[in-house]
Amino acid sequence: MGSPQALNDRDRRLVAGWAADCAERVLGLFEAEAPADDRPRDAIARARAYSRGELSAAEEIRRRFVAGRAASAVGAPAAIAAARSAAQASGVAHVGAHALGAAAYAAEAAGLAAEGDEGDAATEREIRWQVARMTPEVRSALALLPLLGQDSSGPLASGGLLDRGLRGAVIRALQAVVHDEA
Repeated sequence: MGSPQALNDRDRRLVAGWAADCAERVLGLFEAEAPADDRPRDAIARARAYSRGELSAAEEIRRRFVAGRAASAVGAPAAIAAARSAAQASGVAHVGAHALGAAAYAAEAAGLAAEGDEGDAATEREIRWQVARMTPEVRSALALLPLLGQDSSGPLASGGLLDRGLRGAVIRALQAVVHDEA
């Protein structure tokens, strides 16, 4: 039996488009620092192509780490988070839970890019935008994922990179909405 974080192919395709939307919102933060590096933009395009059924999961799985390596090409924390958001979006073809990772890194990037005390407000605005972009089908698919920290392995595992700090808080907020409104 597969991980509950994987989701079936239909549900992964649904959440891949939403994850790409989340990552694209903050892509400019990466591109401002590394305008010639197209790895995150390409990852988002591939996530969209997978979402539309134009790429197989196997095709996308082979390339899912490319955008993540782009994070090492920049120094600004917001740009790093934006690259990681794109990488998480491209990873949805492999494991559906990466959609929440894409959203969490995007919200983190938005908060990090804000000036002074505006970071929390920017993060909250990004979460509200992400929730507004969820279709009923995306909400239903995301509701199938285990709650953050309740699975022993995978992106949503307790103690993992997505379970910490702001990313964990964002995912918990998104999952609260999904389970209240799914």
